[in-house]
Amino acid sequence: MRLSIHAPNLGICLPNQPFGKDVANRGLYRALAFHGGFTEINFRTADQPSPSSLYEHFGSVSECSALTISSLTETDAAVQAGTLLRGQPYLSELAWERGMRHGHKAYSLVGLIHTLGPPKVRELIGEVLLAPVQPWDALICTSPSVRDCLEGLLDRWQEYLCIRFGAASFTRPQLPLVPLGVDQSDLLSQRADQSSRDFLRRHLGLTESDVFVFWLGRLSFFEKAFPQGMFIALQKAFLRSGRRLHFVMAGWFPGGETDHMFYQEVSERYAPDVPVHFLDGKNPEVVRCCWAAADIFLSLVDNPQETFGLAPVEAMAAGVPVVISDWDGYRYTVSDGVEGFKIPTLAPSRGAAQGELLALQHDHGLLTYQDYVGAVAQHVAVDTDAASAALALLAKDPDLRQRMGEAGRQTVRHRFDWPVVAGLHHQLYAELAERRFAGDQDSGTEVQNPLRADPFRDFAPFATAALEPETELRLAIPLPEVQHRLNNLTSLDRFYEHLHASPSDLEKLVLQLQSEGPCLLKHLLTAWPAEQHDVLRLSFTWLAKLGCIYWSNSKAT
Repeated sequence: MRLSIHAPNLGICLPNQPFGKDVANRGLYRALAFHGGFTEINFRTADQPSPSSLYEHFGSVSECSALTISSLTETDAAVQAGTLLRGQPYLSELAWERGMRHGHKAYSLVGLIHTLGPPKVRELIGEVLLAPVQPWDALICTSPSVRDCLEGLLDRWQEYLCIRFGAASFTRPQLPLVPLGVDQSDLLSQRADQSSRDFLRRHLGLTESDVFVFWLGRLSFFEKAFPQGMFIALQKAFLRSGRRLHFVMAGWFPGGETDHMFYQEVSERYAPDVPVHFLDGKNPEVVRCCWAAADIFLSLVDNPQETFGLAPVEAMAAGVPVVISDWDGYRYTVSDGVEGFKIPTLAPSRGAAQGELLALQHDHGLLTYQDYVGAVAQHVAVDTDAASAALALLAKDPDLRQRMGEAGRQTVRHRFDWPVVAGLHHQLYAELAERRFAGDQDSGTEVQNPLRADPFRDFAPFATAALEPETELRLAIPLPEVQHRLNNLTSLDRFYEHLHASPSDLEKLVLQLQSEGPCLLKHLLTAWPAEQHDVLRLSFTWLAKLGCIYWSNSKAT
């Protein structure tokens, strides 16, 4: 089996403050290359990395699938593979492209949902009800909560379309449940690094009996988690357990020093007896030391931006017990009382007027996306008493930490290790292929999206006339002057020259016009192969732009 991946930006050079989706996609592509069982993986991308760079980041020449590159507009590899994967949830334009070029049964489209938080993302996902998406396509949901949310969104959108347009039926993609994954062997290696553990605990001033509580991720109160609940719970846990707790937050502040000051103020106010350490979570060596030194992983997220949550799965993979909020994807990855503890959350009532106002303010640009989701997160509560009880219990009982850590390792080995997840992808693609082969006979190649089609056709009414078969063409200046002009083009003349004929073909065109005199376009084109006609039409209008030829919409034959 082959696979084609639509990746406009391969992510070979991740930004200094990478988003979780970028890290997750890179991990997925590597896992599919090593463990997916594909003979070849082709990347449709705007990047053009060297073969050595491609294998360096996504595979190994001797140990993984063959890796190849094609341009973003190339679709032959997808046809040969039968599946086109996109690490984003946007299938609309890919469905239009498939139908226009090959017909709808040529291959399956598979998208991956990393977040449903931004209204614009939900709007773009909703286009699957309008675009020629098929039952053999899929939008991967990484947790049951994501799938439930998406089904509700599509149900309400479909209900509106039925009322508005009287539509009787809609075709939806499949919504399979496939989690993200982690490299467990790498995390176990980091966990076993005794020298890194000793160094960091000594560096931060922890004694052997002190408890190292660990957070990993962006330190963003508006897109990840408001930290007040964690600090309140830690202070209560210190008082309950009598154990000295250190809270190590490894990450980065999107808002820089201003955000750092916000976190510092909250920690001093709500956890005065708990030392808090902010470390650079972008530094792999720092993160390695943290996994080696951690006793408990703590993450009480409250934000709709979070749909899966890799960090708790990484903690379980390393054998660190977790205390996490019972929220969205976190709920799916952790079993309460087994790998750690899930802490209850409380959200505002549905249909609140303030929620409708937030949506309107964001629609009109009065609120940024960060303020939109941040306002939601500020009004989601996490049970700090339950969190403190869980932290205190783990802090006092090293044996419990050991048992829950081992349970977490086993959970990841069976559910979230990359070889397991890559196998789920392979299975999904095979199931979609069966649906495609058994589906109704393809209705044939369709047109482009009528709202995003050929601009020369769409904007034709703007001009006085369009180049037609009956348009008469002739040289506007003597042939030597035309040749001189073409041999001395300015920089501006050369812009977008890839869209029209080569210099040698342009020379042939003007010689043809010189020889045949005023001539209709349809007669001029007969001397050229049909596959060149589109390029030649653009060449004629470009030559006219430069004053080399003149046109007349004469109907004479």
